[in-house]
Amino acid sequence: MKTGMRFSVIASGSSGNMVFCEAGSTRLIIDAGITARETEKRLTALGIKPSSIDGLIITHEHLDHVKGAGSLARRYDLPVFVNARTLDGMKAAGKLPKVLMIQTGVPFSAGEIKVNSFTKCHDAGDPIGLTLSFNGVRIGIATDLGLSTRLVEDRLKGCDALIVEFNHDEEMLESGPYPWFLKKRIRGREGHLSNTQAGGLVGEVSGDNLRYLVLAHLSKINNVPEKAMEAAKRALLERGRNKTSVLVAQESAPIPMVEIS
Repeated sequence: MKTGMRFSVIASGSSGNMVFCEAGSTRLIIDAGITARETEKRLTALGIKPSSIDGLIITHEHLDHVKGAGSLARRYDLPVFVNARTLDGMKAAGKLPKVLMIQTGVPFSAGEIKVNSFTKCHDAGDPIGLTLSFNGVRIGIATDLGLSTRLVEDRLKGCDALIVEFNHDEEMLESGPYPWFLKKRIRGREGHLSNTQAGGLVGEVSGDNLRYLVLAHLSKINNVPEKAMEAAKRALLERGRNKTSVLVAQESAPIPMVEIS
């Protein structure tokens, strides 16, 4: 595919996160929270040769985003794009073959894909959200954040596709089995977005060109796809975005490849 972009959320949830993105001749993976072997299996199922990946971008150092980063990078000699504080927290990944340092907020190129990063509220060293651009097409990724900000909204406006965290239903979290301290972390400003908060973010940033919205990082304990989908569609309809396709990402399998030309 030469004129647009295509992507798949390979894994999404507390046990592992990964996004695949292709534009022109460049193929990238964003985060590597599943094992290298499982990554190979899921990419192959989508018709992607693991050896064709050109690089890996890490958004933050939590295990569900870096579990397979070291082994995957070493196996395929991948450059890893990462900021300093995230790299410092990735000791468990071991020695990486090629590290390309980035600075949060400073644009960079990964092959033919232009990448913009932005800071977000999460309990990690220097966590980032991303927009990936090629030939006028933009994909925005915002997961693992406790609240939206003007900066987040500004960076995500005008995207053709969004991958946004719809982590929990507030009532399910409140009445669920998690201990109090964990509930406090999840709903805190450095935790995770609820369906309501995510819907508000989507409503603020969705434009006429938003073709796809992927609901990501759903909690298996404190959310169900139906509740997340209801919040997302309500937010889109309130802005008149009834043509946007809404997909739900999973922990156990990749979503079908999405193409945007």
